[in-house]
Amino acid sequence: MNKIRMMALTLVSVAAGTVLAQTTDSIQASPWTKEGFAGLKLTQVSLTNWAAGGDNSVAFDLQGTYQVNYKKGKHLWTNRIELAYGLNKTGEDGTRKANDKIYLNTNYGYAIAKSWYASAFATFQTQFSPGYDYSVSKDISISEFMSPAYLTTGLGFTYEPGKIFTVVLSPASWRGTFVLNERLSDEGAYGVDAGKHLLSGFGANLKGEVKYEFLKNMTVYSRLDLYSDYLHKPLNIDVNWEVQVNMIINKWFSTTLTTNLMYDDDVKIARKDGTKRASVQFKEILGVGVQFNF
Repeated sequence: MNKIRMMALTLVSVAAGTVLAQTTDSIQASPWTKEGFAGLKLTQVSLTNWAAGGDNSVAFDLQGTYQVNYKKGKHLWTNRIELAYGLNKTGEDGTRKANDKIYLNTNYGYAIAKSWYASAFATFQTQFSPGYDYSVSKDISISEFMSPAYLTTGLGFTYEPGKIFTVVLSPASWRGTFVLNERLSDEGAYGVDAGKHLLSGFGANLKGEVKYEFLKNMTVYSRLDLYSDYLHKPLNIDVNWEVQVNMIINKWFSTTLTTNLMYDDDVKIARKDGTKRASVQFKEILGVGVQFNF
């Protein structure tokens, strides 16, 4: 009886070990990789009889990023979503928007050589709520949801030599600039013809992405997009360069630094002398707060 018991226990152990090994192998062999984070950064200043002066303020910034990648055999498929929204309220100026972003990207590639893929991509960008140039007017918006919105699609090649660096070159790319707000459309904002809702362009798009953990729990993600319109001033290259530095303090808290440099020849910025012209745009957001990583 004891021998039978021992044999049964041995068979159960072997079977359990086999199932566990198969389960572990299947997990390790999964072609899907997923990662992302969602965080809320808060800032509050309260002053009472403060000799140095200042103003009471409350600010929050909500950011979320999620990436899902598939890689198996000759197939490569990457998907990324970035959402952000922030408000700042001071006693003198009231509530103002500080951050607003909707970014969606998908890219599919089929291997044609080592680290090279024939690929197709689509990118969509817009914002959640109206934006204002407070130096001009706090009541008349200069941007809205879907005004502008950018949709870019293209065919070309993806170069991915490893997990750190990726380049997507699309010599045949269509980019549509949408301005659905009637007033902004009538003003010809963001390059559309007055009264029109779409500016259509055809050109070349180059996107480079870098993600690197340079220190433990400190990761930098950088994305550079360059676009040249073959049909309209091809030497005036549109630039969109974003950098996200994420420093994890512990399981729940982190510090994030986000910068965004942009130049678009079709976007005219109001100057103090009343004129409008294309200019380099720059935004920086630094925050400490609660963050959930997944």
